[in-house]
Amino acid sequence: MNRSNTVAPTQIRQLMTLTETAQALRKTDSQLRWLIHERKAPPHAKIGGRILFDARAVARWIDEQFDGISA
Repeated sequence: MNRSNTVAPTQIRQLMTLTETAQALRKTDSQLRWLIHERKAPPHAKIGGRILFDARAVARWIDEQFDGISA
């Protein structure tokens, strides 16, 4: 096999389903779908007909929600 065609495991994104992401955000699936509709949800992509989220992007999005909040 040609090494240039292989994907290193560190390059593969850790993907989360809509349900997994909703649980991480303590939302229902419906609430997360509404956030998507309102363009207020974490970055996501539709892959193979499913809405998927990159775990690192979700973590960054959560951190951004706390930016500017005084302790």
